[in-house]
Amino acid sequence: MRRRLVVIGNGMAGARAVEEILARGGAELFDITMFGDEPYGNYNRIMLSHVLSGEESDSDIFLNALTWYQQNNITLHAGVRVDRIDKFSKHVFAADGRVEPYDDLIIATGSRSHLPPMEGAYAPSGAVRHGVFTFRTLDDTRKMIQFANNEHHSRAVVIGGGLLGLEAAHGLQAYGLDVAVVHSGGHLMNAQMGPDGGAILRRSVEALGIEVHTGSRTTAILGKERITGVSLHDQRELDCDMVVVTAGIRPNVDVAVVSGLAVERGIVVDDHLRVMDEEDIFAVGECVQHRGEVYGLVAPLWEQAAVLADQVTGADRSSVYLGSRTATKLKVAGVDVASMGLAGPERETDEHIVFSEPSRGVFKSIVIRDNKMVGATLLGDSRKVAYLTQAFDQGLPLPEERLSLMFDLGSPGEEEAVAELADSAQVCNCNGVSKGALVAAVKGGCTSVSAAMDATRAGKGCGSCKPMISQVVEWAAGGAVEEDPAASYYVPGIPLDKPALMAEIRARGLRSVSQVFAALAPGRLEDAKSKMALASLMKMMLADQYVDERDARFINDRVHANIQRDGTFSVVPQMKGGVTSVQQLRRIADVAEKHGIPMIKLTGGQRIDLLGVPKEDLPQVWADLDMPSGYAYGKSFRTVKTCVGKDYCRFGTGDSTGLGIGLESRFQGIEAPAKLKLAVSGCPRNCAESLVKDVGVVAVEGGRWEIYVGGAAGAHIRKGDLLVTVDTPEEVTLLAGRFMQYYRENANWLERTYAFVPRVGIEHLRSVILEDSEGIASRLDAAMQASVDAYADPWSERDDPLTPGQFRTSLPLTVLPQVPVR
Repeated sequence: MRRRLVVIGNGMAGARAVEEILARGGAELFDITMFGDEPYGNYNRIMLSHVLSGEESDSDIFLNALTWYQQNNITLHAGVRVDRIDKFSKHVFAADGRVEPYDDLIIATGSRSHLPPMEGAYAPSGAVRHGVFTFRTLDDTRKMIQFANNEHHSRAVVIGGGLLGLEAAHGLQAYGLDVAVVHSGGHLMNAQMGPDGGAILRRSVEALGIEVHTGSRTTAILGKERITGVSLHDQRELDCDMVVVTAGIRPNVDVAVVSGLAVERGIVVDDHLRVMDEEDIFAVGECVQHRGEVYGLVAPLWEQAAVLADQVTGADRSSVYLGSRTATKLKVAGVDVASMGLAGPERETDEHIVFSEPSRGVFKSIVIRDNKMVGATLLGDSRKVAYLTQAFDQGLPLPEERLSLMFDLGSPGEEEAVAELADSAQVCNCNGVSKGALVAAVKGGCTSVSAAMDATRAGKGCGSCKPMISQVVEWAAGGAVEEDPAASYYVPGIPLDKPALMAEIRARGLRSVSQVFAALAPGRLEDAKSKMALASLMKMMLADQYVDERDARFINDRVHANIQRDGTFSVVPQMKGGVTSVQQLRRIADVAEKHGIPMIKLTGGQRIDLLGVPKEDLPQVWADLDMPSGYAYGKSFRTVKTCVGKDYCRFGTGDSTGLGIGLESRFQGIEAPAKLKLAVSGCPRNCAESLVKDVGVVAVEGGRWEIYVGGAAGAHIRKGDLLVTVDTPEEVTLLAGRFMQYYRENANWLERTYAFVPRVGIEHLRSVILEDSEGIASRLDAAMQASVDAYADPWSERDDPLTPGQFRTSLPLTVLPQVPVR
């Protein structure tokens, strides 16, 4: 008879425990129900700093999307908190009134950010005040990004100089903020390294432009209406607009305390991960206290999950968890850091070998006791980490020449160290992948490093383990590792680079995404990432000859609006060049009032955004607006930002508004590998920020126009390269279009112009676009004209939906707090 398994917690530990249970045949043993605080599938919390910095998008960090739960017949109650467990009747009681019976229960409630006592941290309502953030969840990260993106915010203070604090500080710099780190410890990352290593890390962090204050405790957050700074215990004050608190975590044990379970610092478990004195209740992850230890690193979670799964499924009743020896290898603000065991000697007889090279940001420390390595810290150079990890984990005898532990002076090289590494040794801490799992992937047919990474998830976290992954894969394959062909594929699902893919599409007369898969990748799964990229590419290539297929589109492109966190949509009507009229403004106000739009927001692109529109209301909102789409949702040409130009501004030398409207009218909505944002400034004062746009135009003396390409001012900041200076608006339009077409045809999927331009080189672009060195200028102009001629306002689908359910809501919406507007 199948048992009812309930899991409280859908974070990394809870989901990993379920994965391990399924791997042991749990789908045949259990009906599985999961509760999670957050309204999502399971994501990699370690990667939040990459989302903050803009290196990854939200979607990139999900480990298990909602479809995974459906495919495995798991009932997931996302965004539903469990308040209480009745261990006698064996039921859990959720905050939404749901009561769920269980036969076996797993508690994986994780931990929460610790907010130390500080004056001014809370609003009168008791909530954390606006402008103060913790950094623990995806929602935390999104709020930080939104706040940091505000042009009125210029300086942030991060409280806490550990791993998370330094990553937050580094990420916030991407938004142009000046950042200071305030750390109560005597040196940075004092939990992982000693003061000497901390001093060198400080030099590396300060070299990035981050201000560091150690030995400093924050006593108050200043400002009444808004944050103006923080006060330190020595009476110093630091100015800031934003405060991020990364001062440690605390286990989430509330539900266990209320339910009468054994709790000390965490939920007390035995070596089988059973909650003490409970037969059918288990716990795993950061909420757990085992043999007096509470772990805040991810590697112990994976070890615990495997033992728990053995016990719950009965796969191995002898399986036990005896604690973890913590060894971490990661990147902190771009600096390689590896840490294991002791940070420094603790006994007089301990040996301590230290190498320090501050000018290069390199520090190495090894602690030896009884000829066994009991601790190591590597900063800025982690090439010996495989050998040192092996020595630490297995207690191997060490060479008499201790210096060879740090440098290749006769100790085992990396290849030999990898060969001797135990199969159980963890290679990827972020996703808990062992050497044995990588070897099994190679023996199972993975013939390249990327294939082994895809099969195991190794290297899909911070990325610091990729060199070791390569070494393990090469060793397991006997050196016969194939060069990764997928690295050159334009989309993951079609084994061709972009030029070859485009040539095949043309030669075979393919007109739809499904035709491409059938012809060029028969039998392969039509994955979503490939379909979206192919749809964009084929619309660019084929214009009105492209056959649109709805399942090839992302949700934003299916309903022509930008989906929000609560499942509603954002509607941004077109205002060419940022210019509007009394009639448009009145129409927008009437629509907002009629449909009860909860927020009206001016965007950074000089447009008006109507936020909170339910999917089923989109057609009527568009009809009532009677304005074209502003394309704020697609991988396409979006907007042209303008200043008022010479007609009104006393400094203006060119009609920036007229040119901006002309550019937007011509290129509206054209597909691209990534979004395209343009700007036109009427003089070199650059009020429209033209130098940091994908294409920026600046009027200069003599009625001439400078064209810049490859600029960025978002998560990445780059001044555009000057392509050319021309005499007329017509030349601007022609050459801007030619550049965008060349970019559309040659850029990688999701590659913004700020990456494309330096990759191909501005000199090459000048030769192709201005001198026609490849003889393709006329073809580029004609291809762009074909796309322009094929334009159709997507909001016209309001009158004729392509599918019956195109604008039908299928999921309940998450209720979000309303933003007060005064």
